[in-house]
Amino acid sequence: MPRYALMIEYDGTPFRGWQVQKEQLTVQGTINNALLSLEPNSTGITGAGRTDSGVHALGQVGHVDLKKYWDPKSLIHALSYHVKPYPISFTKAAYVNDSFHARFSATKRYYTYLLLVRKVPQVFNKLRFWSIKNSLNVCKMQKASNSIIGTHDFQTFRSSICQSRSSIRTIDKIEINSTYGHMFSIDEQIISIKIEAKSFLHNQVRSIVGSLFKIGNGSWEVTKMKEILELRDRKACGPVAPPEGL
Repeated sequence: MPRYALMIEYDGTPFRGWQVQKEQLTVQGTINNALLSLEPNSTGITGAGRTDSGVHALGQVGHVDLKKYWDPKSLIHALSYHVKPYPISFTKAAYVNDSFHARFSATKRYYTYLLLVRKVPQVFNKLRFWSIKNSLNVCKMQKASNSIIGTHDFQTFRSSICQSRSSIRTIDKIEINSTYGHMFSIDEQIISIKIEAKSFLHNQVRSIVGSLFKIGNGSWEVTKMKEILELRDRKACGPVAPPEGL
């Protein structure tokens, strides 16, 4: 039975996250329904990871086993047709061997969180950013983030419903950048927080962003990030950043 790897892009706004949930619209569930249209006995797609409600993806990876041998381009077109009208796009497909597993074969995962700073409400991209009114101190945020790079116990930044056996994780890189724009007489600033690791805990990225936000707006000192990490106490964490910016 041939196995295919798929790269998937989706707008998470209408979905209750990636993972199949009973009587809920999810990305995985929508793709599984499309696969059933191709093969009635399909076992569905396995993803490299889960995303929460409202979180988007530019390069989610999944694998599927199908009885029929498909040309990768034809498979993309067929799946794209059957996921309509939902905002899911299959950008790549390839044959892989049976040892490939979307989750366990992954060597690195990348997340980018976007914040938009402007005084007036956002209309067109409000579901792509965490919209805030006042600028943040990016230099302090970057300095604070350096204290959590490496291998640590991230219990503080872990959801209370996280199912991982261990809260030990290794963050390889955190990069925080800021760009300014001027559109239709409106001054805007976009702050991007890019985090790289082999694997993440449930809500880890959004929890880190929420804590960095407290440092950026001056509510916390730079040293606070290291302090709450070492406490290993979820209650010490900053607010969980909203999903739409991820």
